[in-house]
Amino acid sequence: MAFDFSIFERDGVGGGLDERFVAWQVDEQAWDMLMHYQKLWNYYRNEARELGLLGESGASESSRPYYQSQEYGLPGRITGMQHSFYGGTLTGRQIEGIQRKEVVVENDIAWRVDTMVDFLFGKGVLISSKAADAVRAEQINQILRAVFEANGGAAYLQELALLGSVYGFVDVIVRLEGGGQGAGSLDSGVAGLNTFAGVLERARNIMLEAIEAPRSLPVLNEQDYRRIDYYVQHWWQVHNELDDGSGGVRTINGRGGQVSRQRHSHDVEVIGPGCWQRYEDGNLVSEGVNPLGVVPVVHIQNMPLPGRYEGQSDVEPLIPLQDELNTRMSDRASRVTFQSFKMYLGRGIEGFEQRAVAPGRMWSTENTEASIEEFGGDAGSPSEDIHISQVREAMDKASGVASVAAGILRGRIGNLTSAVALKVTLMGVLAKTERKRRCYGQGLAELSRMILLALDKTGVFPNEPKEREVEINWPSPLPENVLEKLQEASIKQQLGIPQDKILRELGYDEDVVAKRVVIGE
Repeated sequence: MAFDFSIFERDGVGGGLDERFVAWQVDEQAWDMLMHYQKLWNYYRNEARELGLLGESGASESSRPYYQSQEYGLPGRITGMQHSFYGGTLTGRQIEGIQRKEVVVENDIAWRVDTMVDFLFGKGVLISSKAADAVRAEQINQILRAVFEANGGAAYLQELALLGSVYGFVDVIVRLEGGGQGAGSLDSGVAGLNTFAGVLERARNIMLEAIEAPRSLPVLNEQDYRRIDYYVQHWWQVHNELDDGSGGVRTINGRGGQVSRQRHSHDVEVIGPGCWQRYEDGNLVSEGVNPLGVVPVVHIQNMPLPGRYEGQSDVEPLIPLQDELNTRMSDRASRVTFQSFKMYLGRGIEGFEQRAVAPGRMWSTENTEASIEEFGGDAGSPSEDIHISQVREAMDKASGVASVAAGILRGRIGNLTSAVALKVTLMGVLAKTERKRRCYGQGLAELSRMILLALDKTGVFPNEPKEREVEINWPSPLPENVLEKLQEASIKQQLGIPQDKILRELGYDEDVVAKRVVIGE
């Protein structure tokens, strides 16, 4: 892919941006990253597809007519296939002489990830301005609330948490009106430009675009990996038109039928502190000036991973245990299928194999040594059940999310007779939630500063750097006794703690508490 980065020479970042390096990122590094990140997503999503799409011909009478993404980790003796992720897609090759068995996949990864997202952003998150002036603080809170709500509110925060949990990190690009990094000044077509209502209306045009990890190709500072000199992302753009090229038709099921295909283009965007460019299928289609003067990207790690740009994924450490669980569940299904039905071995009876076994059925023979032997039936396997249970407990320890966090008690109701006992039982998931809150809290604070910087640089809402500092207030993820919380608040008030801080901890909205913004209530 040919690039021309002469426009970035004015940025003053080192020696500029190297076209060959970015081309290597897009053409080679991106595909290695795609296979890694797509595997993480597939283990979380575990999508089911028709068996014929994989090209399998070794299906047996015990196999189901579909396959799932987590079958990648199952041994060939069960699936009859040697799987691989090529280009981020599950593919496979039939193993000669082995038929597909009954495959059982119990996705223990998805509910653990979803539970972590619920604990992190299941309740409202409070963002409070630290501005010294109460009026300015209230205005900033309303602006931040308007921007976050325009981008999805609570659903948007849960999207960030899900992407971060699966991939280990999520990047957010702060875009001005029009999608381009320098497009517009947020002033077009808005009435009442000199009123605060007009400011709120223009602020709602700011887009907070969450970038999936497979799209992200940051150019990091050579001396500090935590600094982004340039941000590069690539993706396949879907257009609302049909592809009229040679690849515009395809054959369906080998029957000669042809259909049109929607057009896709391979797009690359490069954002620097002073300029930005966008390429489509290797051709420069747009470029402009970045008015913010900084790379408008906020990087949020799921959990800190020292020395790495990527954070720690919640999915990756669970993959080996998930494979072991699926393998044992599939083995047990084969054993149960084999032993659940009575089978009969007949000796010395002519045509025995052609006669059905049914009530009232009689056989006669003159062979005095003839016999019918019954075998089969599920005899149970305690060691197998214990092993599966131990694998699930290992996943509890590796993920920090015990089954009780998802409402599965399994006879542990006696341990939950008090709030303290509940917290001890959920110690793992609560500790992990607290670690995540630090990372996502810093990300939300940086995102708030970037929003206010954009409004300042475009002249919509001038503000000082010290006014861009915010405080993140997290509610308790556990159900709490309201009366106990009120008694605790009364004691804090007697100790002289400011009333607005106490009300924020209780979760009241902006009609009760000034100087804050609520997201997702």
